[in-house]
Amino acid sequence: MQLCPLCSSQSADVFHQDKRRVYFRCKACALIFADPEALLSPEDEKAVYDQHENNPDDQGYRGFLNRLAQPLVERLGVSPCSGLDFGSGPGPTLSVMLAEMGYNMAIYDPYFADVSAVLDRQYDFVTCTEAIEHFYTPAKEWRLLTDMVKPGGWLGIMTKLATDADAFVQWHYKNDPTHVSFFSRETFRYLAKRDGLKVEFVGNDVILLRKTQ
Repeated sequence: MQLCPLCSSQSADVFHQDKRRVYFRCKACALIFADPEALLSPEDEKAVYDQHENNPDDQGYRGFLNRLAQPLVERLGVSPCSGLDFGSGPGPTLSVMLAEMGYNMAIYDPYFADVSAVLDRQYDFVTCTEAIEHFYTPAKEWRLLTDMVKPGGWLGIMTKLATDADAFVQWHYKNDPTHVSFFSRETFRYLAKRDGLKVEFVGNDVILLRKTQ
């Protein structure tokens, strides 16, 4: 048994093993996570991120992020609203898009925009696109994300969702060495019920959660 890094249940069994590492799945919250012994050092992790070429001028990338931005904006209504993009990466783009729509945006990234002051306040919405799968300590980061959302506010997440064991074997998403925490619909439903959130799934990889209290 392995301790779950998200819900702290001691009910995680081996789920899959390949040449790279072992993966565990929690029986309580259904999080699939990589063996902690296989996690990269901060230096090696950043070296992978440095290869990313995200750019706000890239219309294809904007279209990708719009899969979250559009349904989120529909629910936010008329600005002014304040938002934080958590895990903004080396080329912040979603924050630029939302700022262009009239929202007051802040960004945070542990490697590229490590200004901890922005984490000490609450926002009308927080976004986290293609970042939650990188969380080494997802319990800590999840609590941080939800604490930064005002009552009635929104948490918008984009990540590929894990499904069943057969699909996981062939899933390219797990092969990125920086991808270590794999969420499923079951995981988000667990978190929503536990933390007083209302969850919506938009398409295959966008999750919108509203803080109801």
